[in-house]
Amino acid sequence: MKTATERFLDYIQIDTTSVDDAAVYPSSPNQKVLGARIAEELKALGVQDVIQDEYGYVMGTIPATTEGAPTVGLISHLDTSNAVAGGPIHARFVDYQGGPIVLNEKESIVMTPEVFPDLKDVVGKRLIVTDGKTLLGADDKAGVAEIVTLAERLLAPDAPKHGKIRIGFTPDEEVGEGTKFFDLKKFGADVGYTVDGGCLGELEYENFNAALATVTIKGVSVHTGSAKDKMINAVAIGCEFQSRLPEKQQPVYTEGYEGFYHLEAMKGGVEWCEMKYLLREHDADKFQAEKDTMQKIAGDLNRKWGDGIVTVSIRDQYFNMRTIIEKHMELVDEAKKAFESCGVAPRIQPIRGGTDGARLSYKGLPCPNLSTGGYLFHSRFEFIPQESLETMVDVLEKLVCGLAR
Repeated sequence: MKTATERFLDYIQIDTTSVDDAAVYPSSPNQKVLGARIAEELKALGVQDVIQDEYGYVMGTIPATTEGAPTVGLISHLDTSNAVAGGPIHARFVDYQGGPIVLNEKESIVMTPEVFPDLKDVVGKRLIVTDGKTLLGADDKAGVAEIVTLAERLLAPDAPKHGKIRIGFTPDEEVGEGTKFFDLKKFGADVGYTVDGGCLGELEYENFNAALATVTIKGVSVHTGSAKDKMINAVAIGCEFQSRLPEKQQPVYTEGYEGFYHLEAMKGGVEWCEMKYLLREHDADKFQAEKDTMQKIAGDLNRKWGDGIVTVSIRDQYFNMRTIIEKHMELVDEAKKAFESCGVAPRIQPIRGGTDGARLSYKGLPCPNLSTGGYLFHSRFEFIPQESLETMVDVLEKLVCGLAR
């Protein structure tokens, strides 16, 4: 029987970085490559009804061994973030006893507990780290590995009793498209969990309301020698737009339930500039206020520079799943019990981001989020303790068996 660690180290060798604004789905071909490989693995383990559809979704069934239990969906995603290079990944083990970890001596890439205090929580653990040139891929190949390992365990002759379990692996979660073509009817679960969180014990049922704001600025280019009262410098107006946002409402200053405006990308020059902002708030009224602030700044700048110079378009991405999960708190209670039965203290906290589970909850599948065990996602400093990978398989087993009682 393979361990979750062995599977994880195998899966991260395939670069599945997703791509923003791609014209195809999934946005990168290797997501389907990895999905096909995992689909074959699931079939070999004895998982039933395994498919990979035209969109790259992988689904399968672990049959029930007891009557009357709800059908539980377990979901993770195949892609990794494009915030940092996604491959080739050179992972290694560190038996961590404290102090700094030199990830890459040649390039002086060092992880220290002073900068990354999470390291203080994992002294004595065996960490899987990168060489500092790429992310690790625990978000969310750790979740995938944990679910596949659970499948092998539950299909063994001596497995504990459990209800029907549906497995779902999605593409393009990192670019906000993970559930775009997800067929809930075909999936057929009554309740679900995404396995897509961070450090061991995380249990989340509320997340940001999220929107993508695109600021477009039209400028006028004139030779600098004769530009007085004629030039409209689009990129300079873009800097002015940014300066009018609340300085302390940026990710670097916020935590917990605090929302933010995040300037994700900016490009352009004198004649044209485009800025992409992530708007995030847990509270619906504050979320609307963020949108209103963006439009107000645009209006102020248009009064200063001319009508139509600045336009703001805002697209909602996902909403706080707490509204849905509060009607199904038994899912949270069972997850707490599962963690505790494995000697893990549950860490109930809001997600400072979003998951496929948030979107699926609004589509009709209540879907809290569980830890994978990893730290510092979307970063070259990402790591995961081997112990956490294996413990999460135990937690998932306790959870699905508990839901069957």
